[in-house]
Amino acid sequence: MAKPSKGKAKVKVTASGKKVSYGQAGEAKGGGPRVRPGTSKGDSYCARSLGIKKRLPKEKQNDPNTPNNLSRKRWKCKGAKSMRAKYE
Repeated sequence: MAKPSKGKAKVKVTASGKKVSYGQAGEAKGGGPRVRPGTSKGDSYCARSLGIKKRLPKEKQNDPNTPNNLSRKRWKCKGAKSMRAKYE
């Protein structure tokens, strides 16, 4: 099992064997999970990260293994909004 870089929460090992670390490590103030999709905090993150995504070259914008895209998937970002899971 791969270990994320210092200060990062998750790691993904790509098909080519490259390790990609992403996400902020630790817990939220109350001790709960840091990533809570569907909240105003999630909306703020998605809007901010969409700006980062738009400044990347076209081939990187659609690459699912960039740290930004992996984090956006974890926050369930659809454009500038964070979506709550339908079954919650």
